[in-house]
Amino acid sequence: MPPGSSGPRRAGRSPLALIVIGVVIATMVAGFLALGVWQLERRAWKLDLIRQVDARIHAEPAPAPGPDQWPAITRDHDQYRRVTVTGVFDHDRETLTQAVTDLGPGFWVLTPLRTDEGVTVLINRGFVPADRRAPSGRPGGRLEGRQTVTGLLRLTEPHGGFLRANDPAVDRWRSRDVQAIAEHRGLTDAAHYFIDADATPNPGGLPVGGLTVVRFPNSHLIYALTWFGLALLTASGGVYLIRDSRRSRPSRDQG
Repeated sequence: MPPGSSGPRRAGRSPLALIVIGVVIATMVAGFLALGVWQLERRAWKLDLIRQVDARIHAEPAPAPGPDQWPAITRDHDQYRRVTVTGVFDHDRETLTQAVTDLGPGFWVLTPLRTDEGVTVLINRGFVPADRRAPSGRPGGRLEGRQTVTGLLRLTEPHGGFLRANDPAVDRWRSRDVQAIAEHRGLTDAAHYFIDADATPNPGGLPVGGLTVVRFPNSHLIYALTWFGLALLTASGGVYLIRDSRRSRPSRDQG
């Protein structure tokens, strides 16, 4: 043992081991950086989507798409478009779907509207509390005759909601599944979308429209910073590990 030494020094790793460690660390850093860049790209896409949707919501209403346009409707380009449609409500075939809103829990009232073009569009007329779910509890809201509805175009919600599936057999709906509701109600010519009615008051105060929540989670910057932070920590740890191992290598030649 050399004079003044307090004890044996740890033997360093072999050059081959250092190379393997370096490759592993470099691969991890590259992976973390790639994930961070991907999250920044997702953030740019999300911000652009938010701008597009905001423009759709505040645009002048356009006629609701007809049957010849249904195949071209997409979530990215048509969701939350402001549209208008005219027709006659079929209140006898309304459907209640479970809802949780700022007004509390209750139901959305989806009523078929037979349009002037001869097709049917499901209209989400708005929210009713559970104790007013029966049509007899809101007779004033039954609009008769030709009506014009303005609202936001929404795409079908086919997988249920609230962690539970729809149950058409007992007429229990947890999401606005257009195809399933149309089939259950015998609507053979229903549009492939539904419309959330705007806040125009209904007689009697129910249903309450205009409660559409437009919210896009946007945590991509936080995720990106997390990945970049992991890349920095991994690189720093790798540099320290390799330097420490190289400093300890001479101890193998000391007796």
